[in-house]
Amino acid sequence: MGRSVSYPSGALVAYQGLAIDDEDDWEFALEWLRDDLIAQARRAFPSLEPHEGWRGREDRILLRNGYADFGLSIYGGLAAVWIVERDDSSYHEAELRRPLHALAQHWLGSVAGRFDELFGAYVCLGHMSNGEGVYRKRH
Repeated sequence: MGRSVSYPSGALVAYQGLAIDDEDDWEFALEWLRDDLIAQARRAFPSLEPHEGWRGREDRILLRNGYADFGLSIYGGLAAVWIVERDDSSYHEAELRRPLHALAQHWLGSVAGRFDELFGAYVCLGHMSNGEGVYRKRH
């Protein structure tokens, strides 16, 4: 059975292709992509701060603010760049003192257009019955 690139449930997702011809260049290309995404996201969304972590086993958190995680997931030659409401224990503890969900959703809505513009090179058209995604390059 096939599958598509992972991303956290509920995330805003943008897709980018990875053209890595030589296996020896894989680590360098991923490091370059991570650094580039971090630089672009911090310029566009200054409240995001460096954060190293994971959401599950495949979704790597690169940046975080009080409301959201920004990260990267890779599968094959496709990268999913995503931003999603935080789902960690310190966020949930803070939400007990002050409701954050509505604020987080408002902030994510306010950055959605810019996020897609910056990071979306491909559009996901849908998924086949075996789980594989179908993508089209953005015009």
